Amino acid sequence: MSVFSGMSRPMKAAGVALVGVAIIAAVIGGITALGGGNGSNEAGPSGTPTQPGSSSAPPSASSSATPPSTSTTAGSSSSTPPSPTSPAPGGPGSTAPGQPGQPGGDQQASNKWVTVRVFNNSTIKGLADRAAEDFRGGGWNVNEVSNYSQGIIPTTTAFFRPGTDEEAAAKQLAQEFGIKAEPRFEGIQSASPGVIVIVTKEYQSGHKGS
Repeated sequence: MSVFSGMSRPMKAAGVALVGVAIIAAVIGGITALGGGNGSNEAGPSGTPTQPGSSSAPPSASSSATPPSTSTTAGSSSSTPPSPTSPAPGGPGSTAPGQPGQPGGDQQASNKWVTVRVFNNSTIKGLADRAAEDFRGGGWNVNEVSNYSQGIIPTTTAFFRPGTDEEAAAKQLAQEFGIKAEPRFEGIQSASPGVIVIVTKEYQSGHKGS
């Protein structure tokens, strides 16, 4: 029995036309499906269409972030440290010859850099100046010449502070010029650093001991 049984002629004609249209649509759809399958190879990764100007290739290894450079820059801790065996000039451990209290070199010569101040304790005018010239002639560092009137000193003496560079210097000066060397007495304890030579009338200008 046909599907068109019981229908009027116009309805049968319309039904035939609809069937024909459906067949044609099915054929066109099949062709389109076949054509679309061939074009699917142009899609990007995972079927995502490729955008204009974009690249479907995965990022190359060269485009990864560059790790921080490990090269040494100026001022870095890799710069060569100063040698611990090379003390800075004038710093602890330096042994410049000729300086008071510094080891090395001629110890007697280094004593002569200790400050010496000469004071006249006599009525002989200019006696301290003459003594100062004698001391300078022997290489001593005389930086002051004056008078001492706070008391009477028995004999020409080089006074020093015990335990300082002044002690060795005063004893050497006393030996060279035939005078005495003694620790400072109470009246000059607080005086400025240096050997204090107080000359009296018995001092003989230019006299040197053996």
